[in-house]
Amino acid sequence: MNSETQHLRLTWRDPATTEQRELTAALPIRIGRNPDNTLVLSSKLLSGNHAVLQLIDGYLHVVDLESHNGILCNGLPVAGSAALANGDFIQIGPFSFQVDWRGATATANPAAMQAFDVAPPQTTFTSQSLTNVMALPAEARLAHMEFPPAIFANSKVDLKALAHYSNIETVTYLTIGGGLGSFVWVDHLRVFGVPMHEIASIGFESKPQARFVRLAGNSQIPNHERLRSNSDACPDNLWGWPGYAVREIWSDVTHGRLKNAANVGWQIFNEPFVQTYTPKKGQVFSSVDAEAKRIGWTSIARQGRARAVRKTTDGRYVVAWSQQNADGSLTNRLMVCNYLHLAVGYPRIRFLPDLQKYREETGDHMHVLNAYEEHDDVYDDLAANGGTVLIRGRGIVASRIIQRIYEVRQATNAKIHIVHLMRTPLPAGSRHGRVARDVHNHWELQPFNWPKACWGGPMRNQLEKADDDLRKELFQSWGGTTTADRVDWREMVELGLREGWYEIQFGHVSKVTQTETGQVLTHLVSSGNATKRTQLLADYIIDATGLIAEIDQNALLADICNHHHLPRNGQNRLPVTPDFEIEALQNDKGRVYACGVATLGGPYAAVDSFLGLQYAAQRSVYHLARKRAPQLRRLSGLRSFNQWTRWARGVSP
Repeated sequence: MNSETQHLRLTWRDPATTEQRELTAALPIRIGRNPDNTLVLSSKLLSGNHAVLQLIDGYLHVVDLESHNGILCNGLPVAGSAALANGDFIQIGPFSFQVDWRGATATANPAAMQAFDVAPPQTTFTSQSLTNVMALPAEARLAHMEFPPAIFANSKVDLKALAHYSNIETVTYLTIGGGLGSFVWVDHLRVFGVPMHEIASIGFESKPQARFVRLAGNSQIPNHERLRSNSDACPDNLWGWPGYAVREIWSDVTHGRLKNAANVGWQIFNEPFVQTYTPKKGQVFSSVDAEAKRIGWTSIARQGRARAVRKTTDGRYVVAWSQQNADGSLTNRLMVCNYLHLAVGYPRIRFLPDLQKYREETGDHMHVLNAYEEHDDVYDDLAANGGTVLIRGRGIVASRIIQRIYEVRQATNAKIHIVHLMRTPLPAGSRHGRVARDVHNHWELQPFNWPKACWGGPMRNQLEKADDDLRKELFQSWGGTTTADRVDWREMVELGLREGWYEIQFGHVSKVTQTETGQVLTHLVSSGNATKRTQLLADYIIDATGLIAEIDQNALLADICNHHHLPRNGQNRLPVTPDFEIEALQNDKGRVYACGVATLGGPYAAVDSFLGLQYAAQRSVYHLARKRAPQLRRLSGLRSFNQWTRWARGVSP
C-alpha cells in the first residue's frame, strides 16, 4: 500500500470564528504549531509537532507525537496511537476534526481505500476506540458507538426505539443555530407568551451575538464604528421603537453631547437627502445583551452542534446533537420538539481557491489572510514597518479593511501602500427599471445590502407575489456586491488615488507564489486591456470576498435536504412560504420554519439583515399563533402595549 498516493479529508470548525474548515492532503498528515507541519494551527494548547495521521499495518491511525496535552478520539484519551474509522472525531487542543476519506480525491487502488472503512458508516468506532468504549456502561456504550442512531436512516423515527437513551430532552419549540436569527425568534416567542422551559436553542455560542461580534471585530469594525443597518432594525426590540437613532439622541442629550445629538436628528429627519443613519456596533450588541438577560436566554441556550433532524411517527421532530463540554469533549444527545426553527446563518467564510492553494503549498498563514480571521498583527506590523497590502473583493468588508489601513497610515506610517485587485472594471451600476446604483471608482454604492423598498415596500410585495422565474430575475437586478454610500469613504478613496497610496488593478489571478524574501507575488491573466501589470508584489494579501451562503456547505442543511428530498428554490436554497415555513417538512401538526441566508430566493430579499430576521420571526410566530400552537397568544393592541412597557422597564415578558 502506498501512503503517498492516499489522500484524506479533515473537516473542523475554527474555534475562533466557528467557521467550517477543511483540508484534503496526502498521508501522512502532520498537525501542530510548527511551520513544517502539513496543517499549521495557532493555539497554545497544541505542541509544535502534536500529532500525525498515517497508515500503520494498512489501517489509518492517529499518533500522539509526545504532545503536552494529548489527543482525544471520539471523546476518549489516546494512549500513543489509535486506529480510526471513516467519520471518527479526533480532538487536538480546541480543534475537533472529523475524518473522511470518501470526500477526498485519491489515487490509491480500491483495496487501499477499503483499509479506511473498518466500520459501517453509522458506527464510528474502530479497534482501539472500541476496546475503550466497551468498558463503559451498556447505555453509554450504545450512545457513543452509534450516533446519530441507525434508526435515523428511516423516513420517520419511532421514539419508542430510542427509549434506551437517557440523554433525551423534550421541548415544544426548538431553534437551531443559536445566533441572532435564533435569538430574534425566541424573543418573539417569549413576548407572545411562551415560557422559558418550553423553548430551547442549540448553537455553538453562549451569547447570540458572539459570532457576529467576532467577525465584525476581525473585519475591523470596533464598537464605536457603525454597522450597515437601519435605525429601526432592532434585534432586541420587536416593536422597532425607540430605534437606535432615538436612543443615541437621548444618550447624547443626557451626557451633554448636543452636537452629535443634533447631527443624528438631522440624519433621521432628512433621509434620503442626507447620508443614511446607521447605529454603532457597541450600542447594538449591548442592547442584545440586555434583551437576552430579560428573556432568560441562558436557560434556553444549549451549546453544541446539531447533526441531524428527523420526523417522528407521532407528528414531532427529533434532533441528534452533540453537546460541547467545558473540557472540549462532546456528549451525544437527542432533542424532541413540536416546532422547529432553522437559523444556521452562513456556513463558511469564503476563501479564494488560489489563496487556499498558496497556504497549503507554503504553510504561510501570516501573509495571506482572510478578512474574517483575527489579523490585528498585520496593522501593528504596518504601523511599525510600512508595506504593501493587496485587497481582494469590493464589498462592505473590503471598504472597512481599507479604511483601517488608511487610519494606520494617517496616524503612524505614511509608507503604506494599498493595491486593490478587481476582476473587471465597473463603469456602471446595476439597473432596475429607470433606477441605477451609483458607482464611485469601480465601487457600487448603496446604503444597505438591498434596496430599502425590499424590507417593507413595493419591492417586497412584488417579490412575494412573483413566481420562481420572475424572482430569479429580480434577485439578479436587485442584488450584487455593494458597499455603503458614505461621504467620508468617497473622500478617502479620492485622496488615495490622488496621492498614489491607493491604486486599483484589474485582472484574473492565475496563481499566487512566495518570493525568496517572504513576500507574496500575485500572477495575473489579462482582463481585456485593463491590466496594467501582470504581477503584483505585496507584503500581505487580505481576502475580503465575504461569506459562503450555499446550503450544501452546511452539513446539517445538506443532510436535511438529502434525507427528506427537499426541493430547492430558484437560488438553490430552502423553499419557504411567505410565513417562512418549509411546507415539505410538515409532520401532522408539526411545523418547520427557517430564516436567514438559507432562505434567499424565496418571498423576501433582505433575509440576512437584522430587519429581515425580525420579519421572518414575526411572520412565522404569527403563523404559529393562527395554528393555535401551545402557550402562544397573538398580540392584541392592549397586550402588545403591555409587553412593550415591560420591555422598556427591562421586566421579563
